[in-house]
Amino acid sequence: MHRIHDTLIYWDHICWYYLNTQWHTPFLDSIIPFFRNQWFWTPLYLFLAIFIPLKFSKRGLVWCLLFILCFVISDQVSATLMKPYFHRLRPCHNPYLSSIIHQLVPCGGQYGFPSSHASNHFSVGIFSAVTLGRLAKWVWPVAILWALLVSFSQVYVGVHYPLDVTCGALLGTIVGVLVGKVHNRYFDLREREVVALQA
Repeated sequence: MHRIHDTLIYWDHICWYYLNTQWHTPFLDSIIPFFRNQWFWTPLYLFLAIFIPLKFSKRGLVWCLLFILCFVISDQVSATLMKPYFHRLRPCHNPYLSSIIHQLVPCGGQYGFPSSHASNHFSVGIFSAVTLGRLAKWVWPVAILWALLVSFSQVYVGVHYPLDVTCGALLGTIVGVLVGKVHNRYFDLREREVVALQA
């Protein structure tokens, strides 16, 4: 088990080394930091907060509340429970990497496992896919691509290792699927569509 752990960490560092220090360009350096900035995505959140209730009425309001619940659950589990337990330093806080790291944003908190950005965005992305994907299949690839882009940006800018975002994505996916299934069981948006067609 110890050997497996060491091998996993070794390859995690190798992947981080290439993604953060080797495979970057001035163009990507200028745009990728925006992808992990919460304010960059504020228009999307505002659009969903307005459009979904307008289209689906009370069920749309419930959808918005569960969307927020996904974010809260994944954020609290990753930031409050897991990070203090695992105590894994972010690469930008690792003194052994200070001479090679390509850091583009402020480092943030001391510990980085798992990535809260990855868990949060995968939770709401997967929740959106599980619920809205039943109405429009294109939601699935768009939501997953969005969450992947945010997660990748965390490694690129130097604040997380690939394993941080991978485990964060797994946590977020679990939360998104569970909350999404609860939503579909009790507040299925397709019922609102059926009522609208019958009216």
